Amino acid sequence: MIAFIDDDTRILEDRMRRVTDTSIPEDEAFRAVEKFIVPMWTEATKGGQRRFWHEYFYELIQKLPADLHEGRADESWLLAAAKANLPIVVPGHEDSTFGNIFASHVKTGECSASIVKSGIEYMAAFYDQYKELSAGKGVGFFQIGGGIAGDFPICVVPMLHQDLERDEVPLWGYFCQISDSTTSYGSYSGAVPNEKITWGKLGVDTPKFIVESDATIVAPLIFAYLLGW
Repeated sequence: MIAFIDDDTRILEDRMRRVTDTSIPEDEAFRAVEKFIVPMWTEATKGGQRRFWHEYFYELIQKLPADLHEGRADESWLLAAAKANLPIVVPGHEDSTFGNIFASHVKTGECSASIVKSGIEYMAAFYDQYKELSAGKGVGFFQIGGGIAGDFPICVVPMLHQDLERDEVPLWGYFCQISDSTTSYGSYSGAVPNEKITWGKLGVDTPKFIVESDATIVAPLIFAYLLGW
């Protein structure tokens, strides 16, 4: 299962703002990590290297000093993803706290904006990843939240069919979304699953589910059930 998570919808963004302003001060979270990731960016700039946005964080989470880790390492989803080199699509990374931090270092001339591969390159790479992942029983689309993080990668199917004319590529095996946005046709973050049929993202008979609730509560319950905890 691949989960496409959008932490930048307005509701979740507001929650994150409250959390980082009160429970997790910026100096103890983002700024604490900044001193480790900026040298990675500057090194890539000097060497003319280009990587996907998530690849920097995959390296970062595996090289951070142990005393900076809070909680158990075996319960970290990012560390597990990094060790497995899990394919991740991160569109719109500019619209994030670290995107802002990165832009500031680009502005000062310490880093080159070109060291981060673009969203277009993410999609181009995802063409091949999807073909591999969808082989056999297929792969489903599990979306937490709304917005670009979910809408961008789900388009890989109609793009393969319509733009590359690859008719043999299967549709998504299922679609499930946890949404706290108002569900309606044409809604940016809360469009009903059936709307995706006309776009060629899902089929008429594709299993479709939408859970309108708080993702921070529902997602862990679903994952715990699937993992047999």
